[in-house]
This record gives sequence, C-alpha cells and structure tokens, in this order.
Amino acid sequence: MSNQAHEVKVQAREWPAQPQEVKVQTKEWSNPTPAGLVALSVACFCFFAMLNGYVSAAAMPLVGCWLLGGFMVQIIVGLLDLKGGNYTGGNTFLFFGAFFMLVGGLEMFVKYGAITAGTPADTRVDGYAWLALTLVVYLWTPAFLKTFNLLSLVVLALDVALPFITLVDLKVLPSDFSKVAGFALLAAGLIAIYLSAALVVNNALGRQVYPVLGGK
Repeated sequence: MSNQAHEVKVQAREWPAQPQEVKVQTKEWSNPTPAGLVALSVACFCFFAMLNGYVSAAAMPLVGCWLLGGFMVQIIVGLLDLKGGNYTGGNTFLFFGAFFMLVGGLEMFVKYGAITAGTPADTRVDGYAWLALTLVVYLWTPAFLKTFNLLSLVVLALDVALPFITLVDLKVLPSDFSKVAGFALLAAGLIAIYLSAALVVNNALGRQVYPVLGGK
C-alpha cells in the first residue's frame, strides 16, 4: 500500500463523514375559521332568544356559560389566524372573543346577580361600549366586502344588529327595538352555521358539496 493511500485511510478513520442534514418539514396548522363561526352562531342564537323574550332573565347565567365557551374558541381562532397571516380575520376574532364573548358572558352573571339582589345595574354604560364596537365593525366592514362572500353577509347582519343594541342600552330607543337586533343576529348565526359547514365538508371531500358565494 502506498504512503498516499495509507494516509487517506487513516484520515477516513480519524475524520468520519459528517452526518447528512435532516430536513424536518413542519406541517402548517389548518384553518380554524369554522370553529370561530360556530362560536359566533351559538352567541347569536342565545342573544336572539333573550332579545326577543323567548327566555327569561333566569337564563342569563346559562347564557354566560355558553359565551365563555365561545370566548375560548374565538381567542384560539384569532391567534391562529394571525399566525397564518389573516390580518383582518385574526384581529376581528380577537376583539369578538374579548368583548362579545368574555365581557358578554361575565356581564350575564353580574346583571343576573344585580337583578336577584334587587339593585339592577345601570346598563347605559354598556351602550357606550357597544357604540365603540359598532363604530369599529362599521369602519372595518369594507375589509370584508373586498371579496363578497358569505362572511360578508354575516358582517352585514351584524351591522344591522349592533346599532339597535347600542341605542336600546343607551335608552335612546325603547326595548321593543331589541327584536330587530335579535332577528338580525339570528340571520348572522344561520349564515355562520352554513358557512362553517361549507368550509369543513367541502374541504374534507375535496369538492363543493355546499355551494358558497364565489364558488370556492
């Protein structure tokens, strides 16, 4: 064996080949929007029942529980949407989860406790908070109309409901106008249910089973 070949053999023993770099492919998270729409629909149905007088004030603690459940869903959806680059949807789910769900749910317990104690809360302050949220939703609406679809209809239904909720809480309108908000929320909830089903079923089967606006 030549000296050169011997040196190559020794180097091979002393300097083993570096292990090949293993590429780990990270799987992206799936679209969480359907779950957020389900949470929204549950809240809309509950508010519809309350605003239209189909349930009594005794249902408020139960409604609070449902809203707190919706809060958990929508906060998770909002964060995942933001992680995935959905700027508009992620921010919307975040403030919906915080104010519509969490604050709404907690207020149900507070208001019910005040009613049972015989010291009803001054809900006019809610009107001012709802006024801010109404203005936000109105000013954000063009972002949802850029591509007109079923989600656009959900937002438009909320655009109808929120002013009536605001003005009734501010005592500008009588409580009878709550029914207008109730039916608008029912419409938003029904559309949200259908859209969530379309997103899940069409994606699972790889074809359009439930038609949606835009044909996607």
